[in-house]
Amino acid sequence: MNWEQLLSLKRFGDTNKRLRKEQDETRVGFEVDYDRIIFSSEFRSLQDKTQVVPLSKTDFVHTRLTHSLEVSVVGRSLGRKVGKLLLDKHPHLSRVHGYKINDFGAIVAAAALAHDIGNPPFGHSGEKAIGSYFTHGKGAEFKSMLSSKEYQDLCDFEGNANGFKILTESRSGRAGGLRLSYATLGAFMKYPKESLPKKPTNHIVDKKYGFFQSEKNMFQDIASELGLIKRSDDHLSFDRHPLAYLVEAADDICYTIIDFEDGINLGLIEEEYALEYLIKLVKGKIITNNYNALKTTEDRVSYLRALAINTLIEEAASIFMENEASILSGNFGTALLDVSQYKAQIKDIIDLSIKNVYRSKEVINKEIAGYEILNQLLNTHGELAYNCYTDNISHYDRLLLNLMPESVNLGNTSLYSNLMAVCLYISKLSDTNALLLHQKLRGQIL
Repeated sequence: MNWEQLLSLKRFGDTNKRLRKEQDETRVGFEVDYDRIIFSSEFRSLQDKTQVVPLSKTDFVHTRLTHSLEVSVVGRSLGRKVGKLLLDKHPHLSRVHGYKINDFGAIVAAAALAHDIGNPPFGHSGEKAIGSYFTHGKGAEFKSMLSSKEYQDLCDFEGNANGFKILTESRSGRAGGLRLSYATLGAFMKYPKESLPKKPTNHIVDKKYGFFQSEKNMFQDIASELGLIKRSDDHLSFDRHPLAYLVEAADDICYTIIDFEDGINLGLIEEEYALEYLIKLVKGKIITNNYNALKTTEDRVSYLRALAINTLIEEAASIFMENEASILSGNFGTALLDVSQYKAQIKDIIDLSIKNVYRSKEVINKEIAGYEILNQLLNTHGELAYNCYTDNISHYDRLLLNLMPESVNLGNTSLYSNLMAVCLYISKLSDTNALLLHQKLRGQIL
């Protein structure tokens, strides 16, 4: 792979090549990507979607929106730091093509901003609830009517693939989705492969999948434009865009440190243990007098959190540059922080978060409620998708169709398209709107 292709400003539908040196410096194309994401309705819905604690009314707790904004901020810093080092190493990118340090920050920031845009209500349990409907629920009846890859798209419903669908799917009046630059879309794709085969290797790109069969052609177009390396002749799979490693690192940094901070502020992790774990990560970087002057738990944790994030940004940038050649050739097969000198400290923090936060009764109880809500929504709308496909629409079905946005198109040509449309509709619901729709379907007058 080469940076000239990887930094493509092309957008869906372009017929002429966009050149960086011809860009208006007051509104560079990569910065336009950020604007388009942040003004989208799908991004706004993240304000009421679970990060860790579902349906929380506590100001301390992060939603998907605040998490995404923080990942974007970390991603921008990380991208700029790496951008400076890359332009020092490859000066022709600046001298000949006009790329600047901030371009790398803008690409990573935009991709990081969108990294959770495809997540359904109720966090990762929402993904599992959708998958479970198709493997163990009524949706299993559709298996014989779908291709193996179409069915697998639904059984392992993946927020990353759903995000790619949201960003790129053409709809009425919006061809090419948000029409983001291909560089940003490439950085967004953490797992540039289709749903089957599952985990064919231990390489990081094979951990999950990144696009549905419905977006296969769009994915191939983007991969070709960016010059991504094809990994297999048996199935559609490519090596990552290098900047996807930075997006992943920004996400890893934020959920490691900030979810841990949420746990402390909620009282799920004792301050004594928490501070000890964070201090181990930033040992030697604490200004003792400044730290000892802090009087509250919140202030002490905030101080250590800032140091920890900066430490891991520096570490991720260093690892990226040390392995740049390997990353460009597709031979770097792990997340950046998985080979960090702080790997043990990160693992300790995550293990404590899993034990005290992710598996706390408050989280589990609300995940169970979310699971039940989504199962009910899928039972109703899955049947609707099938009835529309078979042209056997009841009066109740017509009422449901009138309740859904006009952008949801259910026809009689493809059961897969109908099921994907239903899953997309449900995935875009906020936690609260999913709950309200569930109550309506159960006959509760609001």
